[in-house]
Amino acid sequence: MKHHYALIFLCLIFTVPTVLAQTQIHARVLDSTNQEPIPFATISFNNTSGVISNDAGQFQLQIHSAISEQDSLFFSCLGYESKQFSAKTFQDSLVFLKPKSIELNEVMLFNKNYTVEEIIDKVEENLDKNHGGTFEKSKLFFRETYGSTILKKSIKIKASTIPEFNQALTDSILSDIPLNSYQYTEILGDLYKNKLDKKADTIVKLDILKASELYDKNNEMTFEAYEKKLNAIVKKTIKRDSYFKIKSGIFGTKQDIDSSFFQDETSEKTEAFIEAEKEKEKRKKKNFLKYRKNVINGVEKSSFASEASSLNVIYKSNRYEFELLDYSFLNDQYVYKIAFKPKRSEDYKGVLYINTEDFAVIRLDFKNVKSLKTFKLLGVWLDVYQREGSFIYAKNKSDTYSLKYAEIETANKTGIDRPFKIIEKNKHVKGRRKQNELSGDIDFIATNYSKRELVVFENETITETDFNTFKEKAEVTPIYLPEYDPEFWKGYNIIEPNKAIKAFKSIEVEEN
Repeated sequence: MKHHYALIFLCLIFTVPTVLAQTQIHARVLDSTNQEPIPFATISFNNTSGVISNDAGQFQLQIHSAISEQDSLFFSCLGYESKQFSAKTFQDSLVFLKPKSIELNEVMLFNKNYTVEEIIDKVEENLDKNHGGTFEKSKLFFRETYGSTILKKSIKIKASTIPEFNQALTDSILSDIPLNSYQYTEILGDLYKNKLDKKADTIVKLDILKASELYDKNNEMTFEAYEKKLNAIVKKTIKRDSYFKIKSGIFGTKQDIDSSFFQDETSEKTEAFIEAEKEKEKRKKKNFLKYRKNVINGVEKSSFASEASSLNVIYKSNRYEFELLDYSFLNDQYVYKIAFKPKRSEDYKGVLYINTEDFAVIRLDFKNVKSLKTFKLLGVWLDVYQREGSFIYAKNKSDTYSLKYAEIETANKTGIDRPFKIIEKNKHVKGRRKQNELSGDIDFIATNYSKRELVVFENETITETDFNTFKEKAEVTPIYLPEYDPEFWKGYNIIEPNKAIKAFKSIEVEEN
């Protein structure tokens, strides 16, 4: 028993200093001339690990060690003078950065009279040196915001031989479908990258340290309730050995009915069913990591540095027009500010910020100039009308540039406006095969929005052995959050959430 208390005592001795050493710094970065928020500002502790300010200029930085008199906080952003504060005495809630102006004589010092085309050529010449690499481990935070807004929802029943399938039921279901729905996925983890391997499926491994999904589960419960109600109607009126003929416009398909649909609840609780459910859950856990890993990797691979990217402003520079707009400044380095736009059929325009010394791209802002994908056939249509974002790069210890921050927003609009007809047929009955029929018109329009944010706190060069040795966890599932919880990420560096995330709360449903 004495050994037991001694162990507890020792744990407390070593734990308390660790807890006391954790410091959270929270503030807002503003432009000193107009007090507007500055997004994408870098806030670092001793110029090592750091975070990025969000759209509102807000940031939250966790320091996990004791702070001494020699420790400093560094604030920097493209086009602004950098600032340094003592980390020990820093208590400001607002940090003002002054825009950095460049005098003409300063420009003459570094400008070697390159044309804008020559600058772009030098970017491509130095691409592998500046943005290449071997094996790398990145500590990162990823957030995906997904939103859907229904602009129009209408189903008009023209004819129904099943009394329960009527306009009132349809209107009831439609009224319970939320016009707006949002989901937020957040991941903190380590990404292992093999930059030498160009195969998309083997280039990265992901170690998820913590993850959450913030959304309203009540929407799922509403649909499950209607599913049970519809299933009960079908079981009551549809014959077991029937099949459906589904028509929409001039097209028709045949759909057989699954016999398991008619099984009672007790027969479903068999050992085989339970094992199947376990396997399904196992796949779900495994797929979360696989899907998110591919998404995170896809964000980085969609940048200009990837030859396969549609943002091919460097690799296929002959397809774009360039204009040297100005010069800027970042961390004591002069930067070319160059605008680009497509000559003919390319998709994006934007601005490149290029280091004048080594011709590395340190930032790229882009926006589509036309719809990226359109489809319209027989009342079904899709328009991907928005894709824009930014990529920010920072120099690492190996003198190459790694992704520091990425933000990509996409939006599309989709709809369907056409008639439909569902016919139950049965070839095992006497007389005509047609048993029941449901017909009507559907008119549906919705917009879908996605925003992916990725911030990299630390980059570390690793060996091939390190990469090959690391094994991904087989099962990873996010923690479900019905509303925003400020305690969930306490003690971790993340992207400061915006007002919409902080205000998110599932709608309370009254139980009957």
